[in-house]
Amino acid sequence: MPAIKNPFKSALARGDMQYGCWSGFADPFAIEVLGTAGFDWIVIDGEHAANDVRSIMAQLQALQGSASHPVVRVPVGEDWVIKQALDVGAQTVLVPMVESAQQAAQLTRAMRYPPEGIRGVGASMARASRFGAITDYVQTANQEICLLVQVESQKGVDALEDILNIDGIDGVFIGPADLAADLGHPGNAAHEDVRSVIKHCLERIAASDKAAGILSPVDEVAAEYRDWGAQFLAVGLDVNMFAQAARAKAAKWKS
Repeated sequence: MPAIKNPFKSALARGDMQYGCWSGFADPFAIEVLGTAGFDWIVIDGEHAANDVRSIMAQLQALQGSASHPVVRVPVGEDWVIKQALDVGAQTVLVPMVESAQQAAQLTRAMRYPPEGIRGVGASMARASRFGAITDYVQTANQEICLLVQVESQKGVDALEDILNIDGIDGVFIGPADLAADLGHPGNAAHEDVRSVIKHCLERIAASDKAAGILSPVDEVAAEYRDWGAQFLAVGLDVNMFAQAARAKAAKWKS
């Protein structure tokens, strides 16, 4: 039995538009609810949310019956962190703050079993192989693994062309908030200097054999990013949506 097909990876390869949402509650019940909304993909955020490997695994389990594909953002692109995310069942991994082709190439190796990579072969006790029930997992897993790298600094932008030439990367995600801060405009991704860099990056990625990704919870900005070439586009953050709805409800009745 081969590894389970990765529908998100296949959709990116076909050029299909994929709309997603960020999840920061770090809770399986909350993400199970979010999984009923109809998003193509949902980020389980291990960088800025209160997640660890066990809570990430629980959320992967909660999304197992959902049509929304889980994308695990690891906190850092270390080999051992990626190994744990893959073993608990992630098929698509998003790595923050990638700033060189050398770093990107190492990430592709961390994601794959030898001889293409350095992922440790412990599949028989891993959730990813259904604890050995997927008998050909080690032989077939590499084909279904999807790697997304985040470019979110001037250094990363400068290395974008070289990063795009690395085989084994499926998509490049532009991080507007960190990029804006690094460009000298913290908290202002709408600054014209930042917008110009984002537009250039999205257009260049879209012209390559990689998929372009980005996040904006503002509908008008998200639509603009889509027009600039974003193919996997996150259009909301669950924590923010909850907070805004709750505050609006309270304000309505208290006023």
